[in-house]
Amino acid sequence: MMIIVILLLLVAFLIGSYFYTNMNYIKKPLKKMYEAGFTEKKIKLKDGTVLNYGEGPSNGKIPLLLIHGQGMTWEDYSKVLPELSKHFHVYAVDCHGHGKSDWNNKKYTAKAMAKDFAEFIEVEIGKKTVLSGHSSGGMIVAWMAAHYPEIVLGTVIEDSPFFSTELDRRENTYVWVYGFQMYENFKNQDEVKDYFTYSLKNSYWRKMFGDFLWRKFSKDAIAYHEKYPDEPVHLVYLPPKINRMFEAETYPFDRKFGEAFYDNSWFEDYNQAEILSKIKSPTVFLKANTSYDGDLLVAALSDDDANRVVNLLEQGIKIKINTPGHDIHYDKPKKFTKIMVNFLEDL
Repeated sequence: MMIIVILLLLVAFLIGSYFYTNMNYIKKPLKKMYEAGFTEKKIKLKDGTVLNYGEGPSNGKIPLLLIHGQGMTWEDYSKVLPELSKHFHVYAVDCHGHGKSDWNNKKYTAKAMAKDFAEFIEVEIGKKTVLSGHSSGGMIVAWMAAHYPEIVLGTVIEDSPFFSTELDRRENTYVWVYGFQMYENFKNQDEVKDYFTYSLKNSYWRKMFGDFLWRKFSKDAIAYHEKYPDEPVHLVYLPPKINRMFEAETYPFDRKFGEAFYDNSWFEDYNQAEILSKIKSPTVFLKANTSYDGDLLVAALSDDDANRVVNLLEQGIKIKINTPGHDIHYDKPKKFTKIMVNFLEDL
């Protein structure tokens, strides 16, 4: 009887811990971030553009500007911000068309965003800054390092889709087929009115979970989204790695930003090889695992692409991170923080 009671208690503890983790995996890092001294602020640039950002405590440390990837907000870095703030004076911005920054589609180019972030450094930070950008944010960071070297100490580019986004390559990538092209397909049909519902119906991951489970997940995710339209969707019975799929589709994000990738206008004046070759400051390129589904690249870029990136950089190194996920700072926060601290020491 005692053994049965112990086993039941253990099972209850494990179930409780599972649900507790699922309920708090977003809230807990945010709480720690604000306890570490981060505050949310806004700044109006010279042309009236409003940028929303988070700022950590100063104490005279070297400034670090973090630029998130498409579809996220500055708080996506919450797992790494408390530890980074011990070494850097951290600023993390909401990109144009994301979160609480201005949603002005005239600014949805890497060139225009880089110009505004350079102004942000000049006006708000006031000295040379370490830059780190994830995905599309890394491509903005690269533009800044190439065109505004006077304000850049060094750059960390996190799994950014260099070369795989070029016109002869992009149609064979996951993000194109199940992101940009899917949204265009949604606009050209009348059957489903809500894009989140449409994206779940046509999701790549449906075949992984099977129709029965995916219908259940989708039904609950849609119900959550309808009840809490201003929150990223997460289902308490699913672990964080699965919930990230729903989160990515429901953060506050202007879909016109994604359309700028579809019509290639985001890359105005953006010659990828030329920009990388212009970067003179020390640069680290972080690469997540590469995988394929047939000819479909299920990654931001290939290993060959990453090697080409580093070969074009004057002072570049590549660090391979063993993670299938694209969000290295989220999936491997301790590893990401260690790389950033080591980079600072090298600088």
